[in-house]
Amino acid sequence: MWRQSKLYSGRSRLPKFNSIWSNHREINVTAVKLDEKDDETLTAVPPKETRVVICGGGVVGAAVAYHLAQMGWGPQTILVEGGRLGGGTTWHSSGLIGAFKPSLAQSKLAQNSIALYKALEKNGRSTGWKQCGSLSLARTRDRMTVFRRMKAQSVSWNIECELISPEDIKNLCPLLRVDDLTGGLWIPGDGVGDPYETCLSLIAEAREKGVRVYENCKVTHILNQNNAIEAVETTRGMVECQFFVNCAGFWARSVGKLSEPFVKVPLHPVEHYYLHTKRLPNLDPMLPVIRDLDGYTYFRENNGRLLAGGFEPVAKPAFENGIIPGNATERFLPEDWDHFHVLLEQMLHRVPSLGNARLERLCNGPEAFSPDCKWIVGEAPEIQNYYIAAGMKTVGISAAGGIGQATAELIVNGSTSLDMYELDVSRFLGLHNNRKFLRDRVKEVPGMHYALQYPQHEFQTGRNLRMSPIYPKLREAGAVFGQVMGYERPTWFQPADDNDIDPIDGSRKYKIAYTNTFGKPAWFDYVAKEYAACRETVGLSDYSSFTKIDLWSNGTEVVDLLQYLCSNDVDVPVGSIIHTGMQNHLGGYENDCSLARIAVNHYMMIAPTIQQTRCKNWIRRHLPSDGSVAVSDVTSAYTAICIMGPATRSLLSELTDTDLNPKNFPFFTFKELDVGLANGIRAMNLTHTGELGYVLYIPNEFALHVYTRLIEAGEKYGITHAGYYATRALRVEKFYAFWGQDLDTFTTPLECGRAWRVKFDKSVDFIGRDALLKQREDGVQRKYVQLLVNDHDPDIDPWCWGGEPIYRDGKYCGMTTTTGYGYTFKKQVCLGFVQNLDENGKTQEVTNEYVISGDYEVDVAGIRYHAKCHLHSPNLPTKFPDQERDSYHATRGLQNSY
Repeated sequence: MWRQSKLYSGRSRLPKFNSIWSNHREINVTAVKLDEKDDETLTAVPPKETRVVICGGGVVGAAVAYHLAQMGWGPQTILVEGGRLGGGTTWHSSGLIGAFKPSLAQSKLAQNSIALYKALEKNGRSTGWKQCGSLSLARTRDRMTVFRRMKAQSVSWNIECELISPEDIKNLCPLLRVDDLTGGLWIPGDGVGDPYETCLSLIAEAREKGVRVYENCKVTHILNQNNAIEAVETTRGMVECQFFVNCAGFWARSVGKLSEPFVKVPLHPVEHYYLHTKRLPNLDPMLPVIRDLDGYTYFRENNGRLLAGGFEPVAKPAFENGIIPGNATERFLPEDWDHFHVLLEQMLHRVPSLGNARLERLCNGPEAFSPDCKWIVGEAPEIQNYYIAAGMKTVGISAAGGIGQATAELIVNGSTSLDMYELDVSRFLGLHNNRKFLRDRVKEVPGMHYALQYPQHEFQTGRNLRMSPIYPKLREAGAVFGQVMGYERPTWFQPADDNDIDPIDGSRKYKIAYTNTFGKPAWFDYVAKEYAACRETVGLSDYSSFTKIDLWSNGTEVVDLLQYLCSNDVDVPVGSIIHTGMQNHLGGYENDCSLARIAVNHYMMIAPTIQQTRCKNWIRRHLPSDGSVAVSDVTSAYTAICIMGPATRSLLSELTDTDLNPKNFPFFTFKELDVGLANGIRAMNLTHTGELGYVLYIPNEFALHVYTRLIEAGEKYGITHAGYYATRALRVEKFYAFWGQDLDTFTTPLECGRAWRVKFDKSVDFIGRDALLKQREDGVQRKYVQLLVNDHDPDIDPWCWGGEPIYRDGKYCGMTTTTGYGYTFKKQVCLGFVQNLDENGKTQEVTNEYVISGDYEVDVAGIRYHAKCHLHSPNLPTKFPDQERDSYHATRGLQNSY
């Protein structure tokens, strides 16, 4: 009733809306242009055997087929499509192709797509590519800050763009109302394309090089043997194969269920609207793509018409029962003008003349979104040689060329030419594939496209899923929660005010972390107090989300396995802890972890939270075939409490009978302790922050007891809860690298000051050894540095949030990866990589002398700030010096003193 009244009130406020309403008509979904050539693809029987089977004939599947053909695998590849080519979402997509994406990897993939479409057009293949440029609009100062950051990043990302005024916007596009705008971002290299034509052109090229295509041929079952792809059953027979690629679009999740075990492809469709006008007189065919981000909408010219769409803040899930019709007519969704009203209002506001236009149709076509609004690619953790290229949302054509190339490279070469860990399907857990979770989450995901993305974004849906046993205590203590891999993790703690207390039961309300600024955040002072406690008294932090894996064997097989997987020497005395990378064949980091040797044939691995699926999969892919090594994910079995600070040894000594003297329990070692009345607690003498302290891995049934005893005994020491932001600040100041930000599959230990952790002379050759030896001989082409930003006022200047360009002697040389405020330095601290680029932009060897001899600047939203550069971990001043702690540094060499 409310929605109906809102609609009618909207029509009265916008009288010209009536002309649009009265002239709309339904789209004829059967009028999609089809490829009439090679009709035998509708009835032909696939071969009994091939090398690669691609499931899905949309633009992404077509791109994978094209690139496999280009790499010589055409005759060994078939593509099967359950309907007609391009009949999924390809035919009703908007066709927007933009180079700027939320991350460097996605931007590079989009740039590869644009290059491909230009090449196809040059070769006479139609893609509909039109380089009309794009114009993004800003209504607020914060949006302009985003644009200034994008302009700064454009140097790193090799994207031409320009900040422009409202007057410039009006000149570029006279249709627009500009009186409420603060500026815009003009990207001349962007454009539009025709996803359907592109799909058919890619297929035609692939066919010429031997790829066989079968339409109206559905995949019904995917078989595997010894956890590797063996065959694919279709409605026209079984095909034995070595590789399978799931490019089934919003069917990808359903296709994932056609194997045993299921392959998790967390996607859920939502309704998505495209408004098509009839022809408009004098409409410029080179009208730029308009993105009115603060109004959630976009516009483009389309054959003399306007095509408009948007990403409403709260999306409407489609096919909530999980069953997506395969028939085009059934799949087409009816118009919901009530739901579309929020977008229509904004469209009429930005383009007032649209109110006089005649509507041709309002298309409501479902698009599938992942739970984190990123594309899904890579090899499935569940089955070897099962690849996924799905979840392209509404920008399949923008992603397809690059994703197709990367997927083909993975299949043929086993690696890609671009690091894509952030898009890899292994970033998910089973909970992310829960249908009800997806249904709730996708209500907010599409709106992220155009929403103001402040730093450290937190989702509002799908919360309170994974919680440690001490979660209620942390909540009562004032925790404000972030979420990582489904875990509720305190980010900071704050005192309660009247609004924080539930009036019914008096408990603390659940609060989700927020930043909502590009400058000094509201949590700054809270985190400062927590940071100080960790350095001067005792801080307590919940580490329960860390990935925890036990590995053991009857004999020494587990040692042999880890020596092969790890670049450090893991054959250390029982009770020792070593920090090591697990490298790939290129020498890059597949994992960055700590290993505690529990017994001669038993290790406990502690890895980053986001590695829970990924590192477990990496280990399992290399397990001995005889089953001699056992692996168990014990992440959910232990609560991890870290106590850090100079008083931690005194505090813990009150609760355990074990002698904690450094001679008996030295730094970087492990012991099993009794704490309070609890036993079996795995205590590790390290904190992952560089501070004195311990991480206690507590069996869950004892967690509340141990926590309570620590809080009670710690009161006289000034124990303070510390959230993730405080521990992160400690790590950044001490030059600790973060996997997924600083370390990735292309970063090597030699590039980030960790060569001392690589044991080339150990008895077992490890994965990546040859690549690292070659790099050591040739020299590295980038180095990991710490930059302290000078002349920056944290109260008024925009902060560093990652991705800022770094300049050496006025010349671009790299970009920041992890940033934070240094509460001891009292400065912005940036971690990042420095390169030596010649006049042609080619990388040269980077030496220590090259790094330390330069004069550095960091570009923060268009303002360059001078910075002091460190190559090694600095010694921070402290009231409580400790020789044992201070002797350990994340990077080694000549130390810097502050």
